[in-house]
Amino acid sequence: MSHETLQITWYILIYVLIIGYAILDGFDLGVGILSPFIAKTDRERRTLLAAIGPFWDGNEVWLLTAGGALFAAFPHVYATLFSGFYLALMLLLLALILRAVSFEFRSQVENPAWRRTWDWLFFFGSLLPAFLTGVVMGNVVRGVPLTAEMEFSGSFFGLLNPLALMFGCGGLVMYILQGAIYLTLKAEGELAEKARKRAKKAWIVLIVLVAVIDTFSFILVPQRYLNFSYAPLTIIIPILLVIFTVLTRTSMIKDKPKRTFLFSSLTIASLLGTLAVANFPLLLPASNLAEYGLSIFNASASAKTLTAMLIIVLIGMPLVLLYTIYIHRLFRGKVQLDDEGY
Repeated sequence: MSHETLQITWYILIYVLIIGYAILDGFDLGVGILSPFIAKTDRERRTLLAAIGPFWDGNEVWLLTAGGALFAAFPHVYATLFSGFYLALMLLLLALILRAVSFEFRSQVENPAWRRTWDWLFFFGSLLPAFLTGVVMGNVVRGVPLTAEMEFSGSFFGLLNPLALMFGCGGLVMYILQGAIYLTLKAEGELAEKARKRAKKAWIVLIVLVAVIDTFSFILVPQRYLNFSYAPLTIIIPILLVIFTVLTRTSMIKDKPKRTFLFSSLTIASLLGTLAVANFPLLLPASNLAEYGLSIFNASASAKTLTAMLIIVLIGMPLVLLYTIYIHRLFRGKVQLDDEGY
């Protein structure tokens, strides 16, 4: 396999890992963000935690794997991204740690104030990653100031530009929609009904945000749309995005939660797939001089490294997929609470 083919393959694989994370940890984060708004009793809060308890840590493996893949396949991008976005990524890591701890500590003490504290940490530990991953993606689309030495030359507050904040809000609502739909699968009674209502509202807000983001992206970075004219067949992906978005709504109206979750997941996949096509071959565009942008061609590892890593991925990824399928089959169905845990 040629070096160029390996570079393209790894570009696709990294986006596949990002899509896997967005779909799977997306419903975890969405449930956490929704928790203070739909869970009013201790039993309802425990139900939310039990709904995602068996899955959340496995789902985050997709994010860790994406980071590891970026480090191995495109080390220059990894170095620039993690140094330039250092504060944002540290905040994301802190939020994920607090969220993980909240699962374990919440029910260790039977005290309302104690449990409320961990409930709010669970909420903020879900809100921040959802928002910050969107902000990061917004900057990846918009571009950041880079030097000829592939170094980030901007500031943290420069990353909080209007387009990136729009992407942050879009990511937040996308996860809320995924989490609300997931809860219609796992919860029962009033809790499921509240989740269903939130899903319908989130769908509308997401449509509006995607339209606004698309408009501003076209104005600010029109070059991101050129690939669709260079390779007309790629227009299939945004067309699928529209189709899956509509099917998500129609399945929601027909009260088909499994089908709704499937189409919502496919909507996320096609949305991120559209961004992947729009940015190709860039992994981190430069907002100052286009030639400073980091692409799969000027920032990749050697062909030997990419080949060795590809062999590892071809062995490891099926195992991850099998584990994901197995754990979801094992804990399928509605949540059944007992007196222990969460």
